[in-house]
Amino acid sequence: MKKIFLLVFVLFMNEIKSQTPYRIDTSYTVKNTYTKLIKKYPFITIAQVKENESINLIYNLVYDKEKTRALHLDAFINKNQKLNPAVVMIHGGGWKSGNKNQMQVLGQKIALKGYSCFAIEYRLSLEAKYPQAIYDVKNAIKFIKDNAKRFHVDPNKIVLLGCSSGGQMAALIGTTNNDPTFEDTLNKSKSTAAVNAIIDIDGILAFKHPESEEGEMAALWLNGTYEENPKNWENASALTHANKNTPPILFINSSFNRFHAGRDDMIAILNQNKIYNEVKTIQNSPHSFWFFNPWFEETVQYTTEFLATIFK
Repeated sequence: MKKIFLLVFVLFMNEIKSQTPYRIDTSYTVKNTYTKLIKKYPFITIAQVKENESINLIYNLVYDKEKTRALHLDAFINKNQKLNPAVVMIHGGGWKSGNKNQMQVLGQKIALKGYSCFAIEYRLSLEAKYPQAIYDVKNAIKFIKDNAKRFHVDPNKIVLLGCSSGGQMAALIGTTNNDPTFEDTLNKSKSTAAVNAIIDIDGILAFKHPESEEGEMAALWLNGTYEENPKNWENASALTHANKNTPPILFINSSFNRFHAGRDDMIAILNQNKIYNEVKTIQNSPHSFWFFNPWFEETVQYTTEFLATIFK
């Protein structure tokens, strides 16, 4: 009997391995973050949102597939209008951990304000190195534009919102609008991945910068340390690409300077080119503040006010 059980167990594990041929890092979760923060911030609660009949919820929709690897998104669509601005959302986790589920609460809350929101799955550093994750998100944007009518989306009002490492990616993708070197040449979508605004929530703008403290996590994603691969470290920095074509940006930041390394240099470029930008600093807040009340509501407020301004 024990031998039969052992055989079944081995077959089961082999099946799991065959379905997931890459490692999954589960270290960055809302629960784990809450456990770390509750001692210093005993007043916090995990943000939640109730389902609302005005929001159409679509989970785990495949937006791209390469061989046996499918990539998914979750959609939160406000049904009250035929055309909404779209907010494409990129989770954090140091390019190594996290998942799209962490953006569901924020996505539903913003959707209630009159938007179509999309939480995106992308390949993390244990599965694929830079720039594959950038291609993934850009392909998701193209998919959303190609299906704009279905999602109640105005394809000329696309916003990219990212948190932490997702914020870094959002800024990079936005500053490389229509740059062919950042496009996946295998994607056959008829749409471009250009976006009309960026919301960077505590994501760095430069990997190698006096304010930056990036190390092992960045090196894993960028396929080497700065000394080993300086080209990737520079090329993956939004600050490198900021110019007159950069769309409007909202920066929502914690009190920790390291999580907005390069921001002030970026703002100087934006101001020089008369590009609209805002900075909102949530005082006395930790990194990952967007998961928790009272900072969650503040994040939603800053986001929707910015969107109302640029899409008035």
